[in-house]
Amino acid sequence: MIFYKTEEYEKSIASYNKLEIIAEKLKNDTLACTAYTMKGHIYCRNGNNKEALDNYYNALDIIEKTGDLKKEIIINSGLIIVLSRMNKNTKAQEIALRSLKAIPNTTYHNKENHVRFLTTLSDIYLDAEEYDSVLHYVKRGIEMSKSLKLDQLHLDFLIKKGVVFYYRKEYDISLEHLYEAKEILYNKQINNKSYPTIKTNYFIANCYYKKQSYDKAINILINSIDSFEESDKFKPPAIRSHLLLANCYNQKADYKQAMFWNNKYTKLNEYYLKDKDQSIDKIHQKETDKFQKEIATLEAKQTEEKQAKNRIFWILLFTSIALICIVFMYIKKQRSNKELYHKLMKEINDLASNKQALINKNESPKEIIIDDRKVAEIIKGLEKLESQEYFLKPECNLRSIAKKLKTNATYLSKIINIHKEKNFTDYINDLRIEYVLKRLKDDKKFRSFSIQSIAGDIGYKSSYSLVKHFKAKTGINPSYYIKNLDKQNTNPKIRV
Repeated sequence: MIFYKTEEYEKSIASYNKLEIIAEKLKNDTLACTAYTMKGHIYCRNGNNKEALDNYYNALDIIEKTGDLKKEIIINSGLIIVLSRMNKNTKAQEIALRSLKAIPNTTYHNKENHVRFLTTLSDIYLDAEEYDSVLHYVKRGIEMSKSLKLDQLHLDFLIKKGVVFYYRKEYDISLEHLYEAKEILYNKQINNKSYPTIKTNYFIANCYYKKQSYDKAINILINSIDSFEESDKFKPPAIRSHLLLANCYNQKADYKQAMFWNNKYTKLNEYYLKDKDQSIDKIHQKETDKFQKEIATLEAKQTEEKQAKNRIFWILLFTSIALICIVFMYIKKQRSNKELYHKLMKEINDLASNKQALINKNESPKEIIIDDRKVAEIIKGLEKLESQEYFLKPECNLRSIAKKLKTNATYLSKIINIHKEKNFTDYINDLRIEYVLKRLKDDKKFRSFSIQSIAGDIGYKSSYSLVKHFKAKTGINPSYYIKNLDKQNTNPKIRV
């Protein structure tokens, strides 16, 4: 916990891994739940959504047995952040509201954890741009944090309030709340104040930028950047501060400085994107998209800046062309994926219907007329192993099946080639992909697993193997298939 609070996450993870091993030896659910929960929180902070989700669900599996409502609320506080990052806002909101409703039945009621849950809920609504809901929970949070003298949380609510009014383009009101936040930063004892300081300065400067007070914005940003620690440079508001500074200089027609700060931003942002998974900070993405469009207006008006102008022009031109091509290819790919998905769903439904019809008629899905008794026995054995889903086992291979059917691998391979009209590898892969297609369609809990976990469940050693064979058979990625199955569920139930 000390390592967690000092942001030494690798050491903290190592300690909780040891705790998990001890908990398993002692068969102590309480310790195991603590290990899974805290590992989930650490991965959540680092933006590693897959690992966070796996650990939170492991903790919730234990909660289902123990019925510890307080621990469930703590776990959900992290789970809803991860779901929100994965664009599952509806699911995140339902879990959050249910947990908030349960808090009065615990000792958390009107205490620090109650207030912390309000910060998480307001974050979800801020990501979803539902600003009235943000202000509703921020108001409650400010009242409670002031009453309980929780300066750190009071600060967080004030910053959120300032951000809401910034997005509503009410810049004077936004500045009022942001400067109130700065007073707390200066006058109160706040732990780990670097991130809220950077974020507050960024939005104050942004308000001045929108009010066309470029010199004020530049002064705030320069002072903020000069005070960064080395570890601060790669935090989203710190990265955005460089881009905003470039735009301020652009508006003042100081294109040399604009290019200087834009280049710094580009390097920091590339590092940040490389270090994170697919679901990045939504506010970071929103702000950078906005200012990257504004930086495209750079034009040189002086002769000595002509070289910089040409360089910027060609960079922006090629970037625009590349983006247009990417967007075009993306749209084309999405249309193709959509067509493949609907075709695939029809094939799955038709296959299920045909199988049921054959069962009703007491017929075999594929009748094979064979004179050779040994061959018939082997084919019957293969069908039995298919019904037992032996193809899902990692040890399933040509030799192991041949051994079970009391024949040799060469003979079995020839029989499969002739009577299944495919080689052994394709035969097993087809069975696995047909199985996973049906199970993902019917089993919502299975859809919530990571691709790696799904791959392991159906006999593959890596997610790469599953993706490769799934796409080869269907033409689409398993993640796209899962996403569209989830969309079809108009009223999803929440997994707790």
